[in-house]
Amino acid sequence: MSLLASPATLSVTLSSSSSSSSSYFSLYNARFSNVRRGVLYTKHFLPLSPPRPPLFLFPRLDLPCPNLALRPSSYGPYIFPTVTGALLQDAGATALVFAGSYGLVSAFDNLTERKVIEQSLSRKLVHILSGLLFMVSWPIFSSSTEARYFASLVPLVNCLRLVIHGLSLTSNEGLVKSVTREGKPEELLRGPLYYVLILISCALMFWRESPIGVISLAMMCGGDGVADIIGRRFGSQKIPYNQHKSWAGSISMFLCGFLISIGMLYYFTVLGYFQLDWAWTVERVALIALVATVVESLPITKVVDDNISVPLATMVAAFLSF
Repeated sequence: MSLLASPATLSVTLSSSSSSSSSYFSLYNARFSNVRRGVLYTKHFLPLSPPRPPLFLFPRLDLPCPNLALRPSSYGPYIFPTVTGALLQDAGATALVFAGSYGLVSAFDNLTERKVIEQSLSRKLVHILSGLLFMVSWPIFSSSTEARYFASLVPLVNCLRLVIHGLSLTSNEGLVKSVTREGKPEELLRGPLYYVLILISCALMFWRESPIGVISLAMMCGGDGVADIIGRRFGSQKIPYNQHKSWAGSISMFLCGFLISIGMLYYFTVLGYFQLDWAWTVERVALIALVATVVESLPITKVVDDNISVPLATMVAAFLSF
């Protein structure tokens, strides 16, 4: 009698047998003790247990595994290629931003040496463009947690340069002339140093996750930078409570800061980082730009530099608005 016989065949075989001894049925019960729901399993023929997942796979990872036999549907593949890819992307993005920053400063230094533009205009254009281009470069970094730290390396290196040359540990006349008003090394430890510290702070604290950092940098780089350029050329009408500021400069700061902020928010929204109600956002950004403009016009420059007061006021206003 076959051990894999169907129940019908088994009953026929048993009924045709002339022996009805208890030993036969004892043998039968011993060999077929694992009958479950009409399906015959012997002790020598058991169903295979489900395979265990490989120990080197980790959940919630999306990188495709090249070997389909090692890719259970409920488990993610190797973590190591994912980490390596993110590190390579962030390292490449950092190198690219370094190259862009160096190229921008070198280009304006060249224009200044050839007397194509004035030194003060070159300094302000670098002030405007370097911060905005730094912010524009954020999307080329990976989505890893470490990406913001890689991005912060660029202003951090510039921060160390400013400290070293500002303390006169080494001399670099080209750097001093390109970023200071009066050409003194100690000036590097004020406005320019505050500028790069704000860049680092916005990248680390807000990154691509909050509009607060984007608006703060837009107002500091775009709004305040344009206000200085316009105010020097068309600032004959001074603000009554501050003779060092003009109506033309303040109005241009409000308009340019507002427009650049909206443009940068739209840029990050298109790339999928923000989801904004634009009617509500435009109103809030206009209010934030007004607050930053009023703070910039106050006679507190000798106490607090504009590169600190403007972004900090913007952060507070944006935090209360968003």
